[in-house]
Amino acid sequence: MRKIEALQVLKNTIGKAYCPYSGFPVAALVEGENGEYATGVNVENSSFGLTICAERSAMFNFIINGYKNPIRVFLYAPTEEFTTPCGACRQVLSEFNPNMEIVIFNKEEDFKTFKLSTLLPECFSGENLKGKL
Repeated sequence: MRKIEALQVLKNTIGKAYCPYSGFPVAALVEGENGEYATGVNVENSSFGLTICAERSAMFNFIINGYKNPIRVFLYAPTEEFTTPCGACRQVLSEFNPNMEIVIFNKEEDFKTFKLSTLLPECFSGENLKGKL
């Protein structure tokens, strides 16, 4: 998916974010190797630990829809800075592809691109569990 197309989908999706406590909406789009995609937004809860971030929401939707092999995540937050995924989201994303590309847009529609493996080096994976259970 081209970046401009992904940004348009994200801008159309971000209004669905439920963020009454932080006022910090985020939209995410997970793209698969065959062009399929799923979106997600952050959904807050008054018990903050039960909040789900946009990245995990999008990844879970991607899996629920039966898609496999995510290659890229696009993120959009209407902020000056570039908002990278939190640690929990990095770990969840790495379960499905530790080398995926992360493309982050800010409110100026500028973008930065990262490899997940750079944002989460030496991630914990199923390999760490082999022979331990």
